[in-house]
Amino acid sequence: MRIPEVNYLAVFVAAVVIFLLGGLWYSPVLFAKRWIALQGRTEEQMRADAAASNMPVMYLLAFICSLIIAWAMAVLTNPFVPQTATSVPDWIFRGVKLGMFTWFGFVLPTSFATALFSKKPKALWLIDTGYNFVAFIIAGAIIMGWMGAGASAR
Repeated sequence: MRIPEVNYLAVFVAAVVIFLLGGLWYSPVLFAKRWIALQGRTEEQMRADAAASNMPVMYLLAFICSLIIAWAMAVLTNPFVPQTATSVPDWIFRGVKLGMFTWFGFVLPTSFATALFSKKPKALWLIDTGYNFVAFIIAGAIIMGWMGAGASAR
């Protein structure tokens, strides 16, 4: 069995971007108020929960999840490396397609089935899965774009 080639710097950068996107996505700038309301909670309740939680550990675990996503996507890129030279934008587009495909094949069906049985409001599911959709597309674009830049430099 061949060990897949992985650009760990690209994985780390993609993980940081996924993590930062989560911070922006669930902030008051984008969806925080709606996300909190759809959970039937108030901002005060969320702040109280945050105060009672070990937030540094939660952020660390969220970042580790981002690393796992980026690493898995990097491993999955190996079979999609083109045999002929292409431009960096072509590589980025391949990464976007990979992100969309992995989201559609893995995240969408599992999160939707979970939302169905948990009676989660569809709007809440859309906010959560929308974050994953954007994160997967960006991670795919970063990882494949980085591969393309390396291939173009050779």
